[in-house]
Amino acid sequence: MFYREAGDFKTSYSEDSQTFPIRFDRYRYYAVLVVAFAVIPFVVDDYWANAILVPFLIYSIAAIGLNILTGYCGQVSLGTGGFMAVGAYACYKLMTAFPDVSIVLHVIAAGFITAGVGVLFGLPSLRIKGFYLAVATLAAQFFLVWLFNKVPWFYNYSASGQISAPERTVLGIAVTGPETTAWAKYLICLLFVVVLAWAARNLTRGTIGRSWMAIRDMDIAAEIIGVNPLKAKLTAFAVSSFYIGIAGALFFAVYLGAVEVGEAFGIQKSFLILFMVIIGGLGSIFGSFAGAAFLVLLPVLLKNVLVGGMGWPTDLAAHIELMIVGALIIVFLIAEPHGLAQLWRIGKEKLRLWPFPH
Repeated sequence: MFYREAGDFKTSYSEDSQTFPIRFDRYRYYAVLVVAFAVIPFVVDDYWANAILVPFLIYSIAAIGLNILTGYCGQVSLGTGGFMAVGAYACYKLMTAFPDVSIVLHVIAAGFITAGVGVLFGLPSLRIKGFYLAVATLAAQFFLVWLFNKVPWFYNYSASGQISAPERTVLGIAVTGPETTAWAKYLICLLFVVVLAWAARNLTRGTIGRSWMAIRDMDIAAEIIGVNPLKAKLTAFAVSSFYIGIAGALFFAVYLGAVEVGEAFGIQKSFLILFMVIIGGLGSIFGSFAGAAFLVLLPVLLKNVLVGGMGWPTDLAAHIELMIVGALIIVFLIAEPHGLAQLWRIGKEKLRLWPFPH
């Protein structure tokens, strides 16, 4: 078979520990990048960009961020929607206060602001964990949404309470505002996804990632062997919130263009991203992409099949979607807690050994 290590020799430690040690995996990864950057921008239309590709890329960033905190560090969080709101409102304030600064810098700065807020709300994790930490982050979710609703300064004293992204360009190409094209939206989100996914992959394979996983597996034993729980937990909250803040900024500025905090970043958003991580696989960067792809494609598929093809009511299709997602979460938690990522790993292992018995 073509999927083998035979003949794929390593002559250094760096080669042996690379992200894709099998040559076929590397070629497949490069092929995906070539298609993503050199093919899709020329064929994508508004429907594919707005319904599938852009939300998939943005939710992937948010899922990676939550996976770093929950999957790698073991700190349960239900405040993802609130932290996305921090990124969105930080980006909005920066865009209106500094109109001459690049939108890319605004998005990155919004990520750092969200990281600071995440560290602040992550302080209780030093004393509490599990269910109690989940409740604390849930309180952060409701507090942040309430704050952005009740303080007019955050939405520049708008009568409607809504924030709208002004038009901004990158290299002379509009990426926010009404004149934005589908391929420009897609490319700006894709650039952030590639860089952040690469950074997350290296972080989780390095010293910081090992300290996160040690805290996740047994925090007392990790502290005994020299892992600083204060540093490990707060860095996990900071990095996770940074990713989620960038996702929130892109969700507001590039994808929607105008949001109202209660509708766009409510508790449903927190649960949606948590479901992506559970279905995709805890402690897996690939699982974050798989979960995001599944929960972005599922509503589109049901809408086209049930509503468009069979003429079912839209609300019935929405309820069926919730039933399917709930059933899948139960199945994965019982049968395969590591989600789609583990199924992918098992499939690759079987392919490597086929046709020999195993």
